[in-house]
Amino acid sequence: MALPSTYADRNCSLARTLEVVGERWTLLIVRDAFFGIRRFGDFASQLGIPRAVLTNRLKFLVQEQVMERVDGEYRLTAKGLELWPVLRAMTAWGDEHYSPGGEKRTFRHDADGGLLDAGNRCCACGAVVSVQDVRTEPGPGFEPGNANPDSVSALLTTPRRLLEPL
Repeated sequence: MALPSTYADRNCSLARTLEVVGERWTLLIVRDAFFGIRRFGDFASQLGIPRAVLTNRLKFLVQEQVMERVDGEYRLTAKGLELWPVLRAMTAWGDEHYSPGGEKRTFRHDADGGLLDAGNRCCACGAVVSVQDVRTEPGPGFEPGNANPDSVSALLTTPRRLLEPL
């Protein structure tokens, strides 16, 4: 359930942000969009989200200009791409506190293969790397969920650039 609608009128940017991305499933939809998922059915199968909920979340993300629908696919807008540092920081926090085996995914600078820190700085060259130049791959804490994954799940576990469509 969304925060009370009066929060959107309050003088708090965090409350307004939570009105947009704070509902259950929303950040996972955005995460999967960064991983290259674009089709409704792929979001539904990867997340196990009820189709009606997914429809509402995608419609709202389009309305808020976080995503756009182009030729039947959902893509992050410039506004949506700005959420990458937030998702990256939350992922690093989750790895630190809930993944005893280490990072579930590693993020690398695609240009030189250097590992990225939680702030997207390349440990090899020192550059802050834009999301378009980030490569992801399973990390030491990754645990495969299915011995016979579908084609989308299989692609998500291979080294690949973020935002590259599946």
